[in-house]
Amino acid sequence: MLRKIYKTVINLILVVLLLIGALVIFSTVNPSEKYKLFTVQSGSMEPKIHTGSVIFTRVVERYQVDDIVTRKTKNSKTTITHRIVREADGKFFTKGDANDGEDREEVLPEEIVGKFYLTIPYLGYLVSFSKTSQGFILIIIIPATILIYEELRKIKKEIKKKLDYRKRRKKREVGKLENDDIKKEDTKGEES
Repeated sequence: MLRKIYKTVINLILVVLLLIGALVIFSTVNPSEKYKLFTVQSGSMEPKIHTGSVIFTRVVERYQVDDIVTRKTKNSKTTITHRIVREADGKFFTKGDANDGEDREEVLPEEIVGKFYLTIPYLGYLVSFSKTSQGFILIIIIPATILIYEELRKIKKEIKKKLDYRKRRKKREVGKLENDDIKKEDTKGEES
């Protein structure tokens, strides 16, 4: 019973860690142009989006006032997720819900990465941690090693079962041959 509980807990932990690993890969590699994943680093959108959350955005055809969007900044590696508060001359003006004033930068439509549609609170802390070397080892390498070890153990067990089966089968065949030889000798003895 304890062994079953142990296996269930280990499998659950591995699944969670694999999901986090997948989120890290998705946020780093970004295989989709339509959907993107970001980690929230500040509280400017509180209470709608909490610091440390993971947010998903998707590209839409048109953005409008009141949409929460993620946009590029002058520093191409940084993005900001804020609400569009007004539009003028084909430009957008954004503001964080928790901020007093509008953002200083005007936003062109091509600078918008996507519209916010989903948040997972506090998961961003794990995603950010897993991007560090310690986090990568703890969240990616160790679970991968455990998975590989468990699979190798299962393979070893299957190989052992096959070998045992072959040995038993061989013993039966040898035993059958010996029985056949004994029967043949008995038959010869009866004929004489």
